[in-house]
Parts: sequence; structure tokens; C-alpha cells
Amino acid sequence: MIEALISSKTRIKLLLKFFLNSKTTAYLRSLESEFGESSNAIRVELNRLEKAGMLTAHQDGNKKRFQANTQHPLFREIHNILRKHIGLDHILEKVILRLGKVEKVFLIGDFARGVDGKVIDLLFIGPDIDRNYLVELIVKVESAIHRKIRFLIFENEDFDWGQIETEPLLLYAKDNL
Repeated sequence: MIEALISSKTRIKLLLKFFLNSKTTAYLRSLESEFGESSNAIRVELNRLEKAGMLTAHQDGNKKRFQANTQHPLFREIHNILRKHIGLDHILEKVILRLGKVEKVFLIGDFARGVDGKVIDLLFIGPDIDRNYLVELIVKVESAIHRKIRFLIFENEDFDWGQIETEPLLLYAKDNL
């Protein structure tokens, strides 16, 4: 869907990388190895996004680190479009809000790092989450968003966060609604 609006695949990857999780920072060479694209194509898009004010950059030694500009007037809209592109809006509506006893839900894995993929990894925290009902809801959402959803369930946040390979991105907190 988003490919119809934005023709550059590199730009889409960069937007996902920086705008899905606004805390993400990266430099050119790391993006080159992550995306498997030429540094020139990535540099052109980084410069374009920086010039538009959508990315900020700062020097880190001899590396120029980029990050989403959360103060940009379009930041929230781009962030929401990307969440819809991935299917996170469906997950929130059709799964999380229907489960009931969910305290928090975190996005982990590739998408938390801003890397597009076919699998969405979620971490559910809450007492007495009905695993069978969760699986039933997830199966329905998977067919709608054309992505696989994997999940972990913990009763509370008293577990070893070191088990999680990526910085988790909070998708839902019961107290924030």
C-alpha cells in the first residue's frame, strides 16, 4: 500500500527505521549493511530527509548519526501511517483491546528496530491472559494484515529483560488509555 505513495524503496526503509521507533539512531554504514543497498542510494535519501527536516543528524566521532525529528509537524502523521502499513492498528483494535486483562504490550524483534519483515513479535504483560482466545484473535488479524504474529506472555514485568534482543517499543499501556 505505502509503495503506491512512496516510490523509493530505500526511503520506505528509512522511514520505517526512524519513524516507527523514534529512539532509533543509525549511521550510513550500518544502514548500508542492514538494507543491503549501496551507500550512495542511502546517502541521497538521508540527505533528502534531513534537508526536509524529518531527520536530525549529529556527529558521533567520525560518524554522522541520524534520528527522526519528533518535532517535525508531520512526525505523528508519518508514524501513524507506518503503524497502519504494518498492521499495528489492527492488532490494537482486534486483539489487545478485546483481550481485557492486558497491562502492557511491547513490539519486539525486527519491527522494534525499524526493519520491515513478515513477522511481528509482541510481548504481552498481564495477569490471566487467555492464550486460546489470543491465538484465535491473532489468526484473524494475521489474514487481514498478511503478516505472521509471534507472541510471548508474561504475568508481570518481573522477568529478565535481557532475554529480549531488541529495545522493546511500547505499543499499549492500560494506564495510557
